[in-house]
Amino acid sequence: MKYFFSFCLVLFMALSSCTTNYQDVPAFTETKQWQAVIVTPAGSTEPQRYDASQKKFLPQTEAGQPKKLDFLPSLGNEGFIPSTLVDSVKGRPAAPLPVLVLSNQLKQGTVLEILPMGVLVLERNGELYHLIVAIPARPSEQTISAHNYLDFSGRYPAVKTILQNWYLNVDRQQPTRLMGWKDEAFAEKLIQQWIQ
Repeated sequence: MKYFFSFCLVLFMALSSCTTNYQDVPAFTETKQWQAVIVTPAGSTEPQRYDASQKKFLPQTEAGQPKKLDFLPSLGNEGFIPSTLVDSVKGRPAAPLPVLVLSNQLKQGTVLEILPMGVLVLERNGELYHLIVAIPARPSEQTISAHNYLDFSGRYPAVKTILQNWYLNVDRQQPTRLMGWKDEAFAEKLIQQWIQ
């Protein structure tokens, strides 16, 4: 019995230490579909971040407290493209390439195949911020049905307007300017550029 208890304890410790490092998930699958990791589910007012060193999802903080949006909740599932790291010009630590997946709410830690529709380009504090805007690759998970940027822009111009207005106004502490939109080919080049 003593050995059985010791074995169970060692097994429990080994299994509990096996947490996924979402940053190391491949950027694309064997079928060459890009992937995204969901960090903040759609509809949330509590933005999260992923800490690869701790392998944990943690709240974003402001003045030492968990940040809470003083605005409308997140319009989509916010996350990142795994295996990417974007260098910061202003000396902030490098971070994965951000993505917004337009779909029903997805759980934090969901890894899914995506189809990039385009890139929302913003300027924050003199630095460009590129946000990949995507939809799930599986048609059964899509709430928006489009094949590329032109299709997305033609069928859902209001979605683009809503997204850009949300990102321009969500944080009054951080002045943001709209620099424009880029297509899915630009999104793919951007991902390729920052793959580690």
